[in-house]
Amino acid sequence: MKYIPSSDFQRVLGAQVEDRGEADRIWPVTKLFSLPLVCAGRTEIARHIVAQVGAHKRSTINFVNAHCVNQQREDVAYREALRSSDMLLPDGVGMEIAAKLAAARLGENLNGTDLFPEICREAEEEGTGIFLLGGLPGVADGAADWATANFPALRIAGTHSGYFDTEEEDALIERINRSHAGIVMVGFGVPLQEKWIARNRHKLRASVIMGVGGLFDYYSGRIPRAPKLVRACKGEWVWRLAMEPRRMARRYVWGNAMFLAHAVFAGAQARGLTDQANELAKRMLDVVGAGFAILTLLPIFLATALSIRLEDKGPVLFRQTRIGADGKPFSMIKFRSMYKDAEERRKALLSQSERDGTCFKMRNDPRITRTGRFIRRFSIDELPQLFNVLFGTMSLVGPRPALPSEVATYRGTHWQRLAGKPGITCTWQVRGRAEIPFARQAIMDRAYLKRTNLWVDIKLLVCTPGAVLRGRGAY
Repeated sequence: MKYIPSSDFQRVLGAQVEDRGEADRIWPVTKLFSLPLVCAGRTEIARHIVAQVGAHKRSTINFVNAHCVNQQREDVAYREALRSSDMLLPDGVGMEIAAKLAAARLGENLNGTDLFPEICREAEEEGTGIFLLGGLPGVADGAADWATANFPALRIAGTHSGYFDTEEEDALIERINRSHAGIVMVGFGVPLQEKWIARNRHKLRASVIMGVGGLFDYYSGRIPRAPKLVRACKGEWVWRLAMEPRRMARRYVWGNAMFLAHAVFAGAQARGLTDQANELAKRMLDVVGAGFAILTLLPIFLATALSIRLEDKGPVLFRQTRIGADGKPFSMIKFRSMYKDAEERRKALLSQSERDGTCFKMRNDPRITRTGRFIRRFSIDELPQLFNVLFGTMSLVGPRPALPSEVATYRGTHWQRLAGKPGITCTWQVRGRAEIPFARQAIMDRAYLKRTNLWVDIKLLVCTPGAVLRGRGAY
């Protein structure tokens, strides 16, 4: 293993070519599992990494493979360490599979084992020093021996095993800094290395810090790498499992199964398939739920219709134009709860509204009939909207449909509540109804539309009967 003294390093540094254009290059990224993965070739990314040293650009680089994806789902600190990285490189066949499932473009497999010789070659040409930190005692030394045997002019700035006490950490970091290494490779394994880098990055003066996992084990010869044929068949993980079955069984058997499940779901999301499935499930719930409710509540329908007819001989049903999904108007059906001239009398009562200017509401509205007051108290007036649900103009759950006059007063983000199909019940309907100000209702509607799924709808439907019986905000 060859070391270049610090004094000689200053001479090498002075002669070093600083390719600032290469160092400043911005790479395209593909988002998988909410992580931005760099799309690049192995040789060009190695050149970029070394160029960052010459340009004195600080960069933290980590790899993402199937195991990393599983870990970051459970470990918040690790997830934050990944997201704070300057570059995330896709590692392994798992990421290729995930990209194909998501119909996403991904560059070369930038795993650390294949990238290491490329970095060594570029570092040798540019006189960039590398410090190897990690592995069992002697493993980093063995990896350094391999590197200098294959790249004789490469400067190994130093090595240290991954075993040291907390009290030794500051002294170790000072040693790394004194070595003037441009690249520090940390091989503690996931997620320890990423957390250690995130915790100590501000202390390390090297331009590039990389978390490289078990890379040193391969190049020291401690663990033989898979034959080229196995690698060509993308079965290196099978080889690794065969080498260390007890230690790697959980990671590669159970872990790979979990990763594939996450990858299938993420791919379906990326292709819009989950949205389509949600829409189909929601429509099925609407049709089955509305049909069952109409049959079950038929006696209440008949009794309500008879009561309305007997009170003032007027029509039983009331049709009103409302604004539906994407701002399209539709005719909403309700049991009539007001006198026949209610719309004409509304203008004279606007100044007495007990809500803000967007929605008109009065606790003791004189336009409401005796029957109407009762059916409003228990939301019976809304029941004919079940037919709107069957016809597809409404849903069981969704933002309440607004009047055209109300929509005309919308400002800013209020319009976003029209992005989904209107519903009979919604989030604010079960939490206080008319007692909740419109601005707050709009916020709750937007939140619902962003996270809508079958489970959310079922929970709101289950909560609706209790809200109706409590009668809070029902006027």
